[in-house]
Amino acid sequence: MAALPQISEAEFEVMKIVWKYAPVNTNEITEHLTRTTSWSPKTIQTLIKRLVNKGALSYEKQSRVFVYTPLVDMNEYIDQESSSFLKRFYDGNISKMLSAYIESDKLSENEIDTLRSLLNNKGEN
Repeated sequence: MAALPQISEAEFEVMKIVWKYAPVNTNEITEHLTRTTSWSPKTIQTLIKRLVNKGALSYEKQSRVFVYTPLVDMNEYIDQESSSFLKRFYDGNISKMLSAYIESDKLSENEIDTLRSLLNNKGEN
């Protein structure tokens, strides 16, 4: 698997919109992000341009608008980031990570029950 581009937190917000609505034009991306952030349209355009330069987005001009599609698969990117986080902070050991979360009360009883159910169901397959 080829290494995926490094995407900042702000760029990731743009990617979430593109992954959800692709193909999506600049105005639509801007409209979504100005509702959930305090970013100016110029900031959003800069983030889009960075993502294109990093090879995370492609675009084509349709009439007078640019339409964007992702070149990076969302699940593949999230898997890479999760794996990187796990390796960096927990030596790649998911049990160590979950133990740390449980011991520091970062997981609610409901989340623990959900994890228990997922593990039980996985064992049945």
